Amino acid sequence: MAWFKREIKGIITTTEEKKEAPDGIWNKCPECKKPLHYSEQVENQYVCHYCGYHLRIGSKEYFSILFDNNEFTELFPDLISGDPLHFEDTKKYTDRLKETMSKTGLKDAIRAGAGSIGGQPLVIACMDFNFIGGSMGSVVGEKIARSIDYCIANKVPFLMISKSGGARMMEAAFSLMQMAKTSAKLALLSQAKIPYISLLTDPTTGGVTASYAMLGDINIAEPGSLIGFAGPRVIKETIKKDLPKGFQTAEFVLEHGFLDFIVDRREMKERLSSFLKMMVN
Repeated sequence: MAWFKREIKGIITTTEEKKEAPDGIWNKCPECKKPLHYSEQVENQYVCHYCGYHLRIGSKEYFSILFDNNEFTELFPDLISGDPLHFEDTKKYTDRLKETMSKTGLKDAIRAGAGSIGGQPLVIACMDFNFIGGSMGSVVGEKIARSIDYCIANKVPFLMISKSGGARMMEAAFSLMQMAKTSAKLALLSQAKIPYISLLTDPTTGGVTASYAMLGDINIAEPGSLIGFAGPRVIKETIKKDLPKGFQTAEFVLEHGFLDFIVDRREMKERLSSFLKMMVN
């Protein structure tokens, strides 16, 4: 029965000798479902080279794409959310924060860095959806506010990259206060005649859309991004009508005048650099 068991050396591999591909090496495009190797993703700036779908990425990847030589100084890295309401749902808010910090390696849903892009100085504040859905809590508002203060003090343009599910329910009114706080800080930035560019990525919703995400001197979005305030289901139930095709996509929002441009991620650095040179001059 040797023909059945295949006992020839090299054909049977023990479990101990099997090698698995490390996690994260392969990914599947959510749009065309084709496999993407990690090295191909990095080379193509996390855009599917088959269909052009823009994969969701975080601050680490955006900083590597935009900052010259990926060189920057992280601003206010040690800010951590408190628990003013002693909030608890299925678990304590403090436990959820610790768990998310451990899993993501982030302190909160935003990171800020100062560097240069195309030789132009720039401060970038970028949200991370992996941290409690990119929700806007008090730390998000505080980092944006401090980044704007830094820009005013150093006469440096400000780029905000939004990627959020909206306000953080665990902080209730403390979270909602960040809408007014950041909007007021952006008014000061405007008075100082310092450029502010808002980049909306997938998804940008809720209180983030209703505040700083739509207040840029230039509002840009990535192709296919979900951009809106309330969700489509809530709107449909409220107005009792079917929504038009493509509702709340970046292309729909651009068509209705809420955006200035839609820019492919692979061209983003070059376009931002051009905008900055025009604004500064």
